[in-house]
Amino acid sequence: MRRHPRRGEASREVSVPPERPAGTPSERGADVGRRIGVGLMYGLWRPRVLGAWKVPASGPAILAVNHSHNIDGPMVMGVAPRPVHFLIKKEAFVGPLGSFLTGIGQLQVDRHTTDRTAITRALGVLDAGGVLGIFPEGTRGEGDFASLRAGLAYFAVRSGAPIVPVAVLGSADRGGTLVKALPPLRSRVDVVFGAPFQAGDGSGRRTRKALDEATERIQKQLSAHLENARRLTSR
Repeated sequence: MRRHPRRGEASREVSVPPERPAGTPSERGADVGRRIGVGLMYGLWRPRVLGAWKVPASGPAILAVNHSHNIDGPMVMGVAPRPVHFLIKKEAFVGPLGSFLTGIGQLQVDRHTTDRTAITRALGVLDAGGVLGIFPEGTRGEGDFASLRAGLAYFAVRSGAPIVPVAVLGSADRGGTLVKALPPLRSRVDVVFGAPFQAGDGSGRRTRKALDEATERIQKQLSAHLENARRLTSR
């Protein structure tokens, strides 16, 4: 799309962000969530962020985050250089919390079925050049990327968006004195961003075999990143 230059201004191309499909969460909401996350995460704990510059400055991207504690998602939202739309289990969308999560651009997903609405909205985020956050293990656990679901491979191959591995370390080391379910106040939590990579083999195939192969490639990349993050942080 081209606009007419103002007086004294050289003519140049002006890029217009892709229009978001209906039902896609707003970038503005996710940006509000990021601002809230910044205040909370840096106010309650001492995040140490490494490699944030590796997140693409524009265009679609998928953050693949290990998951060992409930604060992992909010922590990444607060320290990531761009607003993030996380896929979050629908059980969290209850009452005021559900309205809040929707308002800050997060996506609810039914983990027990093929949630086509969630899939469509997540792809809408990527089609519009946004950042999608995924816990590829599907649920909270050891946070070691040992068991991945196929959803991450599908989104990466279907959209062509690069995957950025993210390791959150220290969130589950020990419980706090005041609130046992949370890390100790003002304790250090490390968030390490890795280099983006493509999950597909370049063929564009989305067959079951292609997705299985992509999942295997993803697991190797994520496991290698986690090992490197532990070495960098001495965790």
